Amino acid sequence: MTLRRRSISFTKMESGGNDFIIIDNRKKILPRGLSKLAVNLCQQHSSIGADGLILLERAEKADYKMRIFNPDGSEPEMCGNGARCLARFAFIKGIASANTVIETKAGNVQAQVKGKKVKVKLGNPSDINLNFKISLKLRGSQKVNFINTGVPHAVVFVPALEKVDVKNLGRAIRYHQRFAPCGANVNFVTLQGRNSIYIRTYERGVEAETLACGTGAVASALISGLQGKVSSPVEVHTRGGETLKVEYVIEKNTRGIEKFKGVWLEGEVRVVYDGEVEV
Repeated sequence: MTLRRRSISFTKMESGGNDFIIIDNRKKILPRGLSKLAVNLCQQHSSIGADGLILLERAEKADYKMRIFNPDGSEPEMCGNGARCLARFAFIKGIASANTVIETKAGNVQAQVKGKKVKVKLGNPSDINLNFKISLKLRGSQKVNFINTGVPHAVVFVPALEKVDVKNLGRAIRYHQRFAPCGANVNFVTLQGRNSIYIRTYERGVEAETLACGTGAVASALISGLQGKVSSPVEVHTRGGETLKVEYVIEKNTRGIEKFKGVWLEGEVRVVYDGEVEV
């Protein structure tokens, strides 16, 4: 028996160097097997090609829900650049207002759309661990930092970003037992003054270097801020050549422990094209 294929409308959007296929799935128009669909649609050269598939669905305690699938079919908890793209998509399509709340697996996030610029307020980060060492076969001991900004991130400071073997070193850290079983995205960071950093990111799920990572930009800025290397707001220069802005406030509680609040990620979002695809 041959299954009947159907044509589905989508929008290709890009921000910070990350590109996404976005589909309005409020009416559950997509077939089962969403992970397989993401693998098929995100393939470069043989399909639409993208860093992820994003579905807009109905939500009970937010304006709408975001589900995102990586090119390998895995479903991460959150995606900063993806959330910003989805917010502009929902606004353009008349689904939601310029000020909106998005449900994600990492919790609800606020979004504000102002023309092409979109900013999202992320939840407070967790599981912060600074300046610890892990052993790697590639290079022995490696000092890293860890923070969860909705998804887990390792942050490594390097003197020369262009000399970093992002593919191999990033993969070794991503799969290190310290971060098992979920693994971690890996961000390599070079400082540029008190309010500017440059980053390169190895992303789990993509399993390669990407041109940008929103939650990785936030993770890198927050770890840099905690160590007194930068001050908010921080301009984060991505591999794709675009600049994201991260804002935050650091407070100390009664025990003198520093914590974050008011964490925002901002940058431009671009509509690449609208299209249809058979699924």
